[in-house]
Amino acid sequence: MGHENFSVISELILVGFSNYPQTEIPLFFLFSLVYLASLFGNTTVITLVILYFSLQTPMYIFLCHLAFLNIFFSTFVVPKMLFNFLASRKVISYNFCIAQTYITLFLESTECFLLAVMALDRYVAICYPLRYLLIMNWSVCVALALGAWTIGFFASVVPLYLTILPLCGPYVVDYTFCELPILLHMFCADTSLLETIMATGGAGTVLFPFLFIILSYLRILVAVMTIDSIKGRKKAFSTCTSHLIAVIMYYGTGMIRYLRPKSLYSAEGDKLISVFYAVINPMLNPFIYSLRNKEMKEGMKKVMGKYKLKTTNHRLESL
Repeated sequence: MGHENFSVISELILVGFSNYPQTEIPLFFLFSLVYLASLFGNTTVITLVILYFSLQTPMYIFLCHLAFLNIFFSTFVVPKMLFNFLASRKVISYNFCIAQTYITLFLESTECFLLAVMALDRYVAICYPLRYLLIMNWSVCVALALGAWTIGFFASVVPLYLTILPLCGPYVVDYTFCELPILLHMFCADTSLLETIMATGGAGTVLFPFLFIILSYLRILVAVMTIDSIKGRKKAFSTCTSHLIAVIMYYGTGMIRYLRPKSLYSAEGDKLISVFYAVINPMLNPFIYSLRNKEMKEGMKKVMGKYKLKTTNHRLESL
């Protein structure tokens, strides 16, 4: 089968958690609530940063990009997962499966670069506090954010498009959604070239940003240790806590999945890991980063106050 026969495949079986039918209804309600919380949290972050001028700083600009990425990722994965929980036929169309493969790979790569950009932001804020806003000006922030999206695209989508292979039956995806490592076992032809490109791309899109983050925090640690007061050190570290937690969750999940010994491998375990970074993580990010942040809470109060004032004035005018 060659590239010209792709259209012959109309749909694939998406196994998901159908091996445990008694869990599907509870999981449907649980994941629905998590997805709605994810949409609410990430949309709130974007809305507050747009409406509240004091939040339009480099850190929150990058948070907006991460929030948009979270919405995009979960929306491309979760609704189909929810639909299959209730459907009698657990299937996914071939075209949507391939689209999921491209989109998830693109967004995962982009998130790596966004986390690295956010580490750079924290490095400049702590190591060069007096020049922070001069260095991280609006043009630089836009260039860094767009650069993360652009590099993520060209490092993932383009190589995959050039090397993707036709699928062979049985057309069964034993996973919660379509992702390249899963489809890799379903390709007909020799996958050695694709695997080489994946390894090279993985080093560039995962390892390089991770090393950059580590080096940034080592430099931050040195700078913080030069601060005389304990209160000053705690304040400096507190600005990095949320980002560190997000990095640990993101890369920790990847390490558990790809670096664990083969004796601990299981298909069901991989599905649980996929649920964490596709469903749980997008929901947690806005709460970890922003919604428990003092500035974000202040912004929420002011935006709500303005909304209530406008509503009150509108009612008074209508009387």
